[in-house]
Amino acid sequence: MPRSKPPYTEEFRRQMVDLVRAGRMPEELAKEYGPSGQSIRNWVRDASRQDDARADGLTAAEREELELLRKENRQLREEREILRKAAVFFATETGQRR
Repeated sequence: MPRSKPPYTEEFRRQMVDLVRAGRMPEELAKEYGPSGQSIRNWVRDASRQDDARADGLTAAEREELELLRKENRQLREEREILRKAAVFFATETGQRR
């Protein structure tokens, strides 16, 4: 189903974030420009994470790195399990079981 109106551009979002950081209230901007106050707060939160301005969230780069590390860790665990099973198999075949 098509959207009733197109999404806000990145430039528009950046302008809203800049206005909030300059001291304007999201609800005030919502009445003046159209997006909801919550949308504007979300944009500010996301921009803060991108700018490393928040201590409670990960930046996009950190999230990407964490995802890659988790994927690599999962793959290494799978490989280790395969090698363990192969070692047990060959030890059983040669009669050298511990």
